[in-house]
Amino acid sequence: MDAAIKAKIDAWLQGDYDQETKNEIKRQLVESPDDLVEGFYKNLEFGTGGLRGIMGIGTNKMNKYTVGMATQGYANYLIKSFGNDIKVAIAHDCRNNSRFFAETVANVMSANGIQVLLFEDLRPTPELSFTIRHFGCKGGVVCTASHNPKEYNGYKAYWDDGAQLVPPHDENVIIEVDKITSVGDVKWQGNPDKITIIGKEVDAEYIKMVKGLSIYPEVIAQQNDLKIVYTSIHGSGIKLVPAVLEAYGFKNVHIVQEQATPDGNFPTVGSPNPEEKSAMQLGLQKAQELDADILLGTDPDADRVGIAIKNNRGEWVLMNGNQTAVLAFNYIIEARKAKGIAQPNDMVIKTIVTTNMIDRFAAANGVACYNVLTGFKHISSLIKAKEGLENYIIGGEESFGLMIGDQIRDKDAVSAVAILCEMAAVEKSKGRTLYQKLVDLYVEYGCFQEHLISITKKGMNGAKEIAEMMERFRNNPPKELAGLAVAKLHDVDINKGTVLATGETYELGLPKSNVLQFILEDGSVISARPSGTEPKIKFYFSVFAPLDRKENYDLVKSQLDTKIETIIKQLQILD
Repeated sequence: MDAAIKAKIDAWLQGDYDQETKNEIKRQLVESPDDLVEGFYKNLEFGTGGLRGIMGIGTNKMNKYTVGMATQGYANYLIKSFGNDIKVAIAHDCRNNSRFFAETVANVMSANGIQVLLFEDLRPTPELSFTIRHFGCKGGVVCTASHNPKEYNGYKAYWDDGAQLVPPHDENVIIEVDKITSVGDVKWQGNPDKITIIGKEVDAEYIKMVKGLSIYPEVIAQQNDLKIVYTSIHGSGIKLVPAVLEAYGFKNVHIVQEQATPDGNFPTVGSPNPEEKSAMQLGLQKAQELDADILLGTDPDADRVGIAIKNNRGEWVLMNGNQTAVLAFNYIIEARKAKGIAQPNDMVIKTIVTTNMIDRFAAANGVACYNVLTGFKHISSLIKAKEGLENYIIGGEESFGLMIGDQIRDKDAVSAVAILCEMAAVEKSKGRTLYQKLVDLYVEYGCFQEHLISITKKGMNGAKEIAEMMERFRNNPPKELAGLAVAKLHDVDINKGTVLATGETYELGLPKSNVLQFILEDGSVISARPSGTEPKIKFYFSVFAPLDRKENYDLVKSQLDTKIETIIKQLQILD
């Protein structure tokens, strides 16, 4: 065993750690030393989004001590920034240990003299963002690992605007967290007088806010028997989604009961991610049995939404995140225009890896569309910068996230479920489905097809392999893909775009981020982005072709799928 790793283990065995932890270390030294190496070979990094990792013993895993040390650093920065009169909100999802971690955060915050609003039980992440703004908190924490497998947990830190940390606060918090080098630096003893338990009264305010987003309540009243199937995939969405749909006036909602009970073991799925068909399978079965109009699913902390609708042959199909975003953005823009509530300064925001189809129809409707880095904190940061100048109406990204209205500052699957159901009701009132609406949009603005590949590189060498892959593409970008010249290379890490044929360069106007984009001569875009929270690299593919008539959609879609498959093979990114 490496001497540095052994020294860390000895420090835990001899330090001020609980006996249960020490006993587990001793057991692993004998029975599974490789697990100890994985747990201690590095420190779990407090990144710009907080913490995320596998739960267990060690400096590289999610446990009481890594959570407590991170919280002490965050508390120190809050006090530096705002003084001593501070209030924070704390929430958690359904994951194993999430309540324990939330209470640990509450104890450390309150021990530092900070007022804490702690939810009584699990709640969706977007409600945490709403709570920060509603009560004028200076920050907040939600304990969740979002859609990761059951072994994971995490810690998302928020600022006073209800958004996750952005510059300079993200880097400054990291500096403060890095200063906490010992569990002895942490104030562990909570102050009960500083902790207030909150719950249903906040739910009521949040539901009221979401109900206010409805544009066509009169259509819902006519179509209140819209047959909706919803699954919370064992997560926190069950706390609010059924109540929100009831508040909207929908009376024919069917819950997937096998997945309705919150459970951090996620017993019916391998991964609780509504992006994956396997997680939505029970919902699909129920939707088919009931001949439903729409199926919706949310991830464990209810910030991502997946939907399924029937195609023209009556077959259930899952929408990808780009298609969901296209439907939602277009609905908000069109409905506001039709209702006469659109403003000349309306704006929408999406990320640079989200379909450019949104840019097209936003421009056609005279609505400004801004592109930012991946992550809702960047959408929220731009909203803040544009406050008083432009009117934000919707934002989103391809990873199944939407944020409707500006009263929260993070992706919100609860309000997204409600608006998607309203969209289905509006289309049904016109005698058509959401699927038919999507194809009509493709005819009007062009057929865009997207695909995502996520590659995981585990263990100590994972980060190195990902870095080498990015360096290879930076130094030797492909000259041609699918028979089309690679016209431009965008390297966001150095804020530079390059016209490959001439060498001409230009600024991208984006903050530094480890993202590469290849833009083909026909406008297709391939993006590569290592994850900031997991040992993964993601490749995003967006290709385009005109669609002259809706009857040709299946043919054109097949051609675009083939184009993406060709590009993937040529990039040689799969083993």
